[in-house]
Amino acid sequence: MNKVFIVGGAGSVGRRLTQQLVMRGHKAYPLHRTPDQSESLKALGATPVRGNLLELDVNALAKLMADCDSVVFSAGAGGKGGQSMTTAIDGKGLELTVAAAQQAGIKRFLLVSAFPEASRGKEVSPTFENYMAVKKQADVHLAETELDWVILRPGTLLDGSGTGKVRAGLAIPYGDVPRDDVAATLVEIIEQPSVNRTIIELTQGETAVGEAVQRLART
Repeated sequence: MNKVFIVGGAGSVGRRLTQQLVMRGHKAYPLHRTPDQSESLKALGATPVRGNLLELDVNALAKLMADCDSVVFSAGAGGKGGQSMTTAIDGKGLELTVAAAQQAGIKRFLLVSAFPEASRGKEVSPTFENYMAVKKQADVHLAETELDWVILRPGTLLDGSGTGKVRAGLAIPYGDVPRDDVAATLVEIIEQPSVNRTIIELTQGETAVGEAVQRLART
């Protein structure tokens, strides 16, 4: 059984991850901001943790996650609040969470990032360009630590039901992937400690999630 602290726990991926962790016998501690989020997360079987990533300091966040075995960072501004909010949550928020995990003595750290080819070849806004730059810098920041990290880069996220089958690798063609399958992949990575210090790109595919993750394990 793993105790998993989820930053972005009330988000679309975070909720799915919470539900799937509980179904697999793990304990989920999703960080959330509002009381109404707490009730819905409890209904999924989680132990909700109240806190605002924009207001917490390193000491306070480290205390909240202190008893956990691993941290998943799936928080994101989602395009709301412009470039400054993206930088605050996707960038500075990730750095804060990394520092808190280090202070709490938690080695296992999973980051939900962005596929490098997202919207390439299309006309995009300065806000999106900033988003991609912030995401890359967050990847760099985590990868330069001594944590037992994994960076997961899913393709375009879909809300439809997951298939339980994906394509996962160090470098794969760009594509779509249901959020359900992103969450399932995170669970498998949590359960496979030999998958570590690697960047994984993820799309829909033909391989069962568990098998796809197992293929990436270090021997």
